[in-house]
Amino acid sequence: MFGLFRTGKDTVNAFVKKMCAGMRRKMSFRKLCCPFFVTSGVLVLLSVTSVAPAASDSPPNILMILTDDQGWGDVAAYGAKDLKTPALDSLIATGMRFDNFYANCPVCSPTRAALLSGMVPDKVGVPGVIRTHPENNWGFLHPDATLLPKPLKSVGYHTAIIGKWHLGLEAPSRPIDHGFDHFHGFLGDMMDDYWSHTRHEQHYMRLNTVDVRPEGHATDIFSEWATEYISSRADTAQPWFCYLAFNAPHTPVQPPQAYLEKVLSREPGIDPVRAELVAFIEHLDAGIGRVIECLRKTGQAENTLIVFTSDNGGHKGSLANCGPHRGFKQEMYEGGIAVPFCAVWPGHIEPGSRSDLVALTSDLFPTFCEAAGATIEHKIDGVSILPTLLGKKQSFDRTLFWVRREGGQLYQGQDYYAVRRGPWKLLQNTPFEKFQLFNLSDDPLESIDVSNKHRPIVRELTEALRRHVQAAAQVPWQQSTVVVDEHE
Repeated sequence: MFGLFRTGKDTVNAFVKKMCAGMRRKMSFRKLCCPFFVTSGVLVLLSVTSVAPAASDSPPNILMILTDDQGWGDVAAYGAKDLKTPALDSLIATGMRFDNFYANCPVCSPTRAALLSGMVPDKVGVPGVIRTHPENNWGFLHPDATLLPKPLKSVGYHTAIIGKWHLGLEAPSRPIDHGFDHFHGFLGDMMDDYWSHTRHEQHYMRLNTVDVRPEGHATDIFSEWATEYISSRADTAQPWFCYLAFNAPHTPVQPPQAYLEKVLSREPGIDPVRAELVAFIEHLDAGIGRVIECLRKTGQAENTLIVFTSDNGGHKGSLANCGPHRGFKQEMYEGGIAVPFCAVWPGHIEPGSRSDLVALTSDLFPTFCEAAGATIEHKIDGVSILPTLLGKKQSFDRTLFWVRREGGQLYQGQDYYAVRRGPWKLLQNTPFEKFQLFNLSDDPLESIDVSNKHRPIVRELTEALRRHVQAAAQVPWQQSTVVVDEHE
């Protein structure tokens, strides 16, 4: 060790950084005042004013990985035979997998609002997809909605979002307006091109509020930005929350050519459309792998809670695999809302464990708050699933709601719904279809409508849905016509 100091101040400083990172993995510092300095090649350790408990008792970093339109079955560990996802498979193997995890909506924006607010999304003004053009916009995230940064920052977290936002394009609806300390990503909804990063010929890549024009595939860019952020936090004692939201594998399906050629060579006879999606997901998996490796290399993996899931079911036209479920993205059948899910937290979550608990994206808000030691000071819809993740038995007696509002000829600006209580699920798959009732215990594939045989159940669930609609109707889902100055 002493030989290291002879190489000069720069080498010693590098050593100091490693020492700081190593000490952070072993203890949490509530207040650390200049613990090291280097003078004349000599390492001097100064006093620490306050030392918190060991890392096992300290709040974890939190990495939330959300993919876009990744079907329940489009992970090798979930049964895909034509798809290789080593990074995701490794996460699932080292943590807990859920078999009954649901997105809060069969489309993008509402699920993202639910994740960040802990609320059923129409209660925070997001019953449908937020888009660029007002005439085709079906949501407005309420400016007063409490999002995850607020409770997490109250207990000392630094908060960041990398990647897709999709909850508003301007003040007061940007990530910075809702409390995030750092935003490096895409404000809009889908990308028209993963290489140009545009939507309707507009650039939506931002560093906080500044327009940026990076080069390369968006998946690679978001992976790189995530590693930059994670690396930047390695030498600080402050815990962090990073919401990493990829656009992939949402259409347009644009894998790098090398990935496509590999799939075509490996999977003879595969449908060309399916091959492109498989290659796209494998490229996404590689990006996730780079982010996880960055956690390991920077010494932060041991005290980081990692959660992975998708925002809704897979896209039918892309030949997505939604597992054994009926339906796809946009549909209230299980294929539209059932998504893959896993959580990893070394020393806390049992590797290779599995849960059949029914949970929702909105449950992640209270879960992260409980893990961080943050108090939730308002009523939310979500329920923490941290006890389940830690190996404790949980069961919920609650009614679950799914709502989506949409335009076009198929929807005409109307809502359509699903509601579930226990095994009973009542759904309407478009606004102009009749409601159907399924018993998921007896009929998990939703093949037999039993509404005529169980009228009391239909009435009970219909009444619960009516009450929900009335409550949600109190929150506007269109922005006021009053112009808001983004510089205020």
